[in-house]
Amino acid sequence: MAVAVSGNLCTCLFRYLVLAFLAFSVIFSTASFLFPNLSSEDLRKNAAGLIQRGAGAAGVSTGALSWIDNQSPTFEIDSIHYSNQKLAIQPVRNQEGSNQHMVDEDFYLSKVYSTAMQPSKVMPYYFKAEGVFDKEEVTITTLITENRFGVFKKLVRNYRGPISVSIWIRDDEYKDQHFTALHELYDSEPLLRKYVDFHVVVDRFDFQLNMWRNVARLFARTDYFMLLDVDFHICTNLRQHLKESPRALELLRQGSALVLPAFEYTNEEDGVDSATFPVIKAEVEKQVNDKKLIAFHAAKFVPGHGASNYPKWYATNEIYQVTEFNYKYEPYVILKKEGTPWCDERFVGYGANKAACLYEIYISGIDYYVLPNDFLIHQSHAYPESKRSGGRKLNAELYGAFRDELCFRYAKAMYFANELNTPKARNMKTQCSSLKGFDAALRAFPQMWKTQPPKIDAGAK
Repeated sequence: MAVAVSGNLCTCLFRYLVLAFLAFSVIFSTASFLFPNLSSEDLRKNAAGLIQRGAGAAGVSTGALSWIDNQSPTFEIDSIHYSNQKLAIQPVRNQEGSNQHMVDEDFYLSKVYSTAMQPSKVMPYYFKAEGVFDKEEVTITTLITENRFGVFKKLVRNYRGPISVSIWIRDDEYKDQHFTALHELYDSEPLLRKYVDFHVVVDRFDFQLNMWRNVARLFARTDYFMLLDVDFHICTNLRQHLKESPRALELLRQGSALVLPAFEYTNEEDGVDSATFPVIKAEVEKQVNDKKLIAFHAAKFVPGHGASNYPKWYATNEIYQVTEFNYKYEPYVILKKEGTPWCDERFVGYGANKAACLYEIYISGIDYYVLPNDFLIHQSHAYPESKRSGGRKLNAELYGAFRDELCFRYAKAMYFANELNTPKARNMKTQCSSLKGFDAALRAFPQMWKTQPPKIDAGAK
């Protein structure tokens, strides 16, 4: 009897061991398939990093925000993708967090991007750069999808400075594959770990370009940022040139915009390999004279960059102001992070999105200045024109109404701030004066809104 019991016990133990082994094998195989280049240690580090990502990334003048998490690290794929974070908001002078208020991260960011298409899942600092950056560095802010991962690595290797990038992943049945590709990208280049803050946006809406730009800017960690499309190669040592230019730093500190002239090759094959691009201004001039290089879109859309005044750029070594601004102008610019208007997120799809952003920046009172010795060259690639034409038409109609709205909104704001007769209002007046009825409305403002406080009877209590 005892022998029979012992035999049954051994059989049960053996079965449990086999089942445990099979379960472990399935879990290990699944993880290896989903993350072929990630070790278990990588997964642990990434999960832990997600739980802490973004700490101290945002703040307000009357309080403090910090990201915290109320759960331990887990290693399941959904937990790696989506951390369950909360924001702690409390007064700066608060003692021991007695008045701390907890807000779900998703709820908070839904308000931050409330004019964008919803629902959108924003994950700040999905990967956070290990580098520590000087506050007066320029952070490149850009946006990419999976098909631009290769050219993005070239940008990082070339710039070797802070970069804040928004990465869009479509929320569909292939989502996990796209996340796997992102992890593979991150592991493929050590410089990404050092210099790049990755912010992931997951939704079903194509090309929310201005929203993606705002995500990258919001979480940039230096005082200045550059609006740059990932396909443009910075040909010069821009970081060093800015450090050595007191005038450029003075303009940035006072809130002006710095423009980098952009070029493209007339023969697209010449524009594929950025290693062959010129690195000094004299070589650019030579290639322009030889008809190899032209100002970007000069053959298709002159207003897009014409206001940079390329003839003057060739002739000077001094920073100069843009004096012929137009509402179609869309240069690549360096700006101060604080005080610069955000890109309007109602523009979805191609066409007018960047122009609308730069137009609002200009009429808000920010002047544009062109750097004399730095430049960009476009790296050639195929354009999916079929995906662009429809958006261009719709956004062109939206942009017309948007400009009218901006003119009256900024005029009213400047009136109440007593700025209508200051240099800050010059750009707004210049751009908006052609609108029918605009000048008459400005003259009527004092009758529409009484800005003087009512007289108070001296004997009143």
